[in-house]
Amino acid sequence: MKRIIRTALVMSIGLASTQCSTSQTGSTAQETQTVASTTAPASAAVADPEMKKFVDDLLSKMTLDEKIGQLNLVSVGFDVTGPVVSKNVDENIRKGNVGGVFNTYTPIAAKKLQEFAVNNTRLKIPLLFGYDVIHGHRTIFPIPLGLSASWDMETVERSARIAADEASADGLNWVYSPMVDIARDARWGRIAEGAGEDPYLGSEIARAMVRGYQGDDLTKENTVMATVKHFALYGASEAGRDYNTVDMSMNRMFNEYLPPYKAAIEAGAGSVMTSFNEINGVPATGNRWLMTELLRDQWGFDGFVVTDYTAINEMIAHGVGDEAKVGELALKAGSDMDMVGEVYLNNLRQSVEKGNLTEEDINTAVRRILEAKYKLGLFEDPYRYADEARAKNTIMKPEYREAARDIARKSMVLLKNEKQVLPLKKTGSIALIGPLANNQRDLIGNWSGAGDWKQAVSVEQGIKNVAGNSVKINYAKGANITDDEQMIKRLNAHGGELQLDKRNAEQMIAEAVKVAQKSDVIVAVVGESQGMSGEAASRADITLPGQQRELLKALKKTGKPMVVVLMNGRPLALKWEDENADAILETWFAGTEAGNAIADVLFGSYNPSGKLTATFPQVVGQIPLYYNHKNTGRPFNGELLNKYTTRYMDVTNEPLYPFGYGLSYTTFKYSPPQLSKNSISPNENVEVTVQVQNTGNYDGEEVVQLYVQDVVGSITRPVKELKGFQKINLKKGESKTVTFTIEPEDLKFYNNDLEHVLEPGEFKVYVGTNSRDVQEAGFTVTQ
Repeated sequence: MKRIIRTALVMSIGLASTQCSTSQTGSTAQETQTVASTTAPASAAVADPEMKKFVDDLLSKMTLDEKIGQLNLVSVGFDVTGPVVSKNVDENIRKGNVGGVFNTYTPIAAKKLQEFAVNNTRLKIPLLFGYDVIHGHRTIFPIPLGLSASWDMETVERSARIAADEASADGLNWVYSPMVDIARDARWGRIAEGAGEDPYLGSEIARAMVRGYQGDDLTKENTVMATVKHFALYGASEAGRDYNTVDMSMNRMFNEYLPPYKAAIEAGAGSVMTSFNEINGVPATGNRWLMTELLRDQWGFDGFVVTDYTAINEMIAHGVGDEAKVGELALKAGSDMDMVGEVYLNNLRQSVEKGNLTEEDINTAVRRILEAKYKLGLFEDPYRYADEARAKNTIMKPEYREAARDIARKSMVLLKNEKQVLPLKKTGSIALIGPLANNQRDLIGNWSGAGDWKQAVSVEQGIKNVAGNSVKINYAKGANITDDEQMIKRLNAHGGELQLDKRNAEQMIAEAVKVAQKSDVIVAVVGESQGMSGEAASRADITLPGQQRELLKALKKTGKPMVVVLMNGRPLALKWEDENADAILETWFAGTEAGNAIADVLFGSYNPSGKLTATFPQVVGQIPLYYNHKNTGRPFNGELLNKYTTRYMDVTNEPLYPFGYGLSYTTFKYSPPQLSKNSISPNENVEVTVQVQNTGNYDGEEVVQLYVQDVVGSITRPVKELKGFQKINLKKGESKTVTFTIEPEDLKFYNNDLEHVLEPGEFKVYVGTNSRDVQEAGFTVTQ
């Protein structure tokens, strides 16, 4: 008989979900007794009694209109991130109709608005100041997908810590990051903004980002409140199209998509942002099961929920009610602050008067906003984030730029390196070719907020800085990023800065070929414009845009060694490039110090150590493609003439580059994994040990990866799941023993009753350099 260790997740799904089956699948002989619980649902933190007393007193003095005003978040200032701009802001602040502002920064601007709020409202309640600080504030780091490729949690946390220091010096106290949405469809533009496809790695990164932003004390002047987003499942938008429908089973939701959000909550994230999609037929912003029963009652979240941009208004288009109705749904669901849409401001009073809401409903949301302001120390000092001297001494200081350079090169992934073409020698001549070779605008990527692209270091300048005068650079643009004039108009409408070269494609390619013929090696810097990924930037064709592949084909014919340097915000389909380039370096959009960091890697000043966190397909038709998939009843076994298996007729099932993949200038040899025990009880740990040796000619870093497979389950289980990783540094010839500890919690999953269970039975362990190239061992968990 099979005994199951469970952690029960008691849930009332209600309107917002489908009814889950209460039956077990699998063996009818399973025993369903609960025998142990190694974790319990999170409970809300005990409120600070002084904070409670302060907020209670303030609430008792507030009118209903002043309370509703605290739930209104307006956009003021430098940019627009949606279709609506707030109006009559000064008047609304004076009336007490504004609780927070976003898109305003700099100490001068923030102080001016804060003074206006404190000096002109009856109760002098200060404002929150929020902004999209996604991968750096003024000093820009690699896009989050690139940052995650470092597999280095200290590096991830450091990037958020620097961003918090700069943002808080620039008038901000609240940031809309981290985005922790699991994304497995490279067509989705916002894959650039997250940590890729894996819930375990995504959870570790979520924790690191929250720690970096919030530190250990939110009242410190150099910390900011983090916002985990987008709650929930936004990364699973159908067809990879932004804002689209999401629909999935509950066990998939809990096992594969929810863990990073939960990890961010456990790390103490002060706020949560709703997602645009629906969940079980109810838009997330109005989904009480999601925002109250799960987030607050089960996970113990005690912060506040802010909607995404006009998300309440957009519930009308979803088809769940008119403006008054969707406002009531959102408030009752647990969405506390309305971003820009002003649905609460315009409707909540009437909803209370009609009896559709109570003032206590509003009090609950207002309390959470006031508590956030209290936690940030704003009632004690409304101007603690508006210090001009601190801004001058903090923003983009030299050590932060140096950190950006180090973080950028740690994010880069070497995808191919035939005949050790890389690292380049600091002699001879380089044909530096491509639309991104001397580009600055695109280097800081999408969602770069307050970053100044004119401060970015181009690849051309970076090579000059690193190689000096000993290398001759022969430059040619070679191609436009895209030749599609309608695409250029769309991109330039949102700051793309793209310009079509006056020459035609044939002329540009001819010049590039001529330059290549007189050089020793080709470095082709190609990829996307920064605006081709990010929000509302889905692409159905994820090959290199425009004439860039034609450029590479012409360069290939010269016979010169060709190094392809990629800049992009998503996995691309690079089958031709992989077959024809001598080396490929994935640099993402690497930020302010991109050019210097890329040159450091190209010339061997830094040995690349990044590993992919999102699978690269051979062709777009394989998407969605991810390593931790499940088997089918007819798995493909390699027999080409066996038609009736799960396969394509025109391409293999395999990705071009698997999850966890990344090369180095050196090589690493792994010993077979050794287990401390072959059989354990349900409450025991098992240790996995492997020896890793640097067998190449360079010192280098390696990410040692541990995967586990639950071979037989009451529901089908993935072919493997990441359960541990360690990044180690090995000198040439050096060996290290790496040990992982697998705990019972690592073996649990949510079954169809949404119980968190460990089911005794057979488990396989895989250790290796990526999710594909692994060595296997196994153990059994006894009854």
